[in-house]
Amino acid sequence: MAENCSHDCSSCGENCSSRKSQNLKKAPHKLSKIRKVIAVVSGKGGVGKSMTCAMLASASNKKGYTTAIMDADITGPSIPRMFGLKDRAMGGEGGILPVETESGIQVMSMNVLLDREDDPVVWRGSLISGTVLQFWTDVIWHDVDIMFIDMPPGTGDVPLTIFQSLPLDGIVIVTTPQDLVGMIVGKAVKMANMMNIPILGIVENMSYITCPDCGKKISIFGESHVESVALEHGIANIVKVPVDGELTRAADEGKIEEFGHNYYSEFFDRIAAQAGVAKK
Repeated sequence: MAENCSHDCSSCGENCSSRKSQNLKKAPHKLSKIRKVIAVVSGKGGVGKSMTCAMLASASNKKGYTTAIMDADITGPSIPRMFGLKDRAMGGEGGILPVETESGIQVMSMNVLLDREDDPVVWRGSLISGTVLQFWTDVIWHDVDIMFIDMPPGTGDVPLTIFQSLPLDGIVIVTTPQDLVGMIVGKAVKMANMMNIPILGIVENMSYITCPDCGKKISIFGESHVESVALEHGIANIVKVPVDGELTRAADEGKIEEFGHNYYSEFFDRIAAQAGVAKK
């Protein structure tokens, strides 16, 4: 591929020597302070990636870390709705100020910039990627211990831009229990390896439901393959999250922070330790 290289790494998936010699990382806003950045990714849509991002951020916040969420899913932002955010982002002196949730999580999302949350964003990929970068360079993030990035699904323009341009400390891969899980996780793993990004763990959402009468775990979407897939790729941290109607209801009502049982709490502790997050 080298003979056809245009030297525009943003349009290329190759991990060539030319790319390795370039420093493509973007500096955050001069007034921002962000210690650790973790991206939440998936090889396909509909696996509960945004829910995972929201719950990991809630777990982080409850453990005393100053937490932020960058919603990089520009055309399908759902983070503001989960947290019940109604305020619009405002411009301050020299930059854009993120919106804060009731518990103090800093959030920047396309839906806090639009006049109406149901207005569609009908943009081409280059404009979307540029907007995501502005969330990093133009937003003033205040003394953040951990930033979670809610990525769009797949391995397209925005994930490539973020992997190249932001100083990621690791990624969390989200999937569901089905025969395609190996392929779905494999795509994300290979992209992370190409970019030399550590893989912190795998979340299997919709893993089971618990019978309200006998407490038996029922695998309604098929038997889990997450352990074997994690072993295949050398990933130590996994968590299986059930289908929980109360959690879904809390997200729909914008009360995700009020949900009592955080299935991701212990998993957060493990990935935070692996990412080098200082203990509180």
